[in-house]
Amino acid sequence: MRILITNDDGINSPGLDALVRIAAEISDDVWIVAPEYDQSGVAHSLSLNDPLRLRPIGERRFAVKGTPTDCVILGARHVLDDKAPDLLLSGVNRGHNLGEDVTYSGTVAGAIEGALLGIPAIAMSQAYPPGFREKVSYATAEAHGASVIRKVLEAGLPAGGLVNVNFPNCAPEEVEGIRATRQGQRPQWQAQVERRLDGRHNPYFWIVYGHEIGDPGAETDLRAVADRCISVTPLKIDMTDASMLDRLSGAFARHEG
Repeated sequence: MRILITNDDGINSPGLDALVRIAAEISDDVWIVAPEYDQSGVAHSLSLNDPLRLRPIGERRFAVKGTPTDCVILGARHVLDDKAPDLLLSGVNRGHNLGEDVTYSGTVAGAIEGALLGIPAIAMSQAYPPGFREKVSYATAEAHGASVIRKVLEAGLPAGGLVNVNFPNCAPEEVEGIRATRQGQRPQWQAQVERRLDGRHNPYFWIVYGHEIGDPGAETDLRAVADRCISVTPLKIDMTDASMLDRLSGAFARHEG
């Protein structure tokens, strides 16, 4: 099995190294194409107005001055143009990607791009306690990652299939199980704007997110990770709201003719 790996934390992130070790448990044909610098929060952005620089930094390991989406396209269509990857892995992200995080996450976007290219794709993220961003442990992801990937593949992940995996903030032996979940949503008041002043007393702003999850449903990714379970969420690229589509179709049909 040929595996292509990317992330959004950058080519030198410990989470990427953790994912390489996870992938090595599954295959000996593992390739890494990841951003030169941290691309957290860039979502599914694509570089159209700037050239991309691809730099080899080791055996089967390349850095790209671009986004995770750029990395996957370069990896699949250039680096591995002789034989397409059988699986795309993105992560292991520093911090969870739950609920609405998937719309912002470069990690999930890397997996989305893999799915768009017809490659079965899995995004993987490791939760950590607030305030410990520089001391994230990937032990839980490493201990359970390969097993989760195998279970997802055994269940049947088709070409273009997309799965978002989140590991809880606990030791490997404290994991309570694995749950198939749906994407949850936090309270909308989570997003806040923090105003500060620079040295010349000019204002600047930070967008800040809280960590409260509210009271999510038992079947959501948010609840699973809070309960110390590994969350496995199948996602779809098609974001059509079927119920709204039916209402709009009915509304417009009444005005035909």
